[in-house]
Amino acid sequence: MAKSTKASPKQAKSKPKRQNKTPVGDPRGTVRPNTKTALLVEMLSNPNGATLDELVRKIGWQPHSIRGAISGTVKKKLRLTVTSETEENRGRVYRIAKGA
Repeated sequence: MAKSTKASPKQAKSKPKRQNKTPVGDPRGTVRPNTKTALLVEMLSNPNGATLDELVRKIGWQPHSIRGAISGTVKKKLRLTVTSETEENRGRVYRIAKGA
């Protein structure tokens, strides 16, 4: 019988780690215009903010996708500070903090 030429898991080469490609500098210019992400940032930038229901209706994404975009894209990649607070008539309202 011929020996297998496959490398054992211990011998397998690891892939190089992906470099963070987020540009350094003013991150607010990194969102392409006329996209759903741009609409998300625009709605969160409004002084009145936006509720999850408002974002779902306007953007057309599922609630979990919007929360993921806020956490991953807006907070981590764009490095914007997003606040949330509960308002009596509207419920939880998300906003991009002033000066962010």
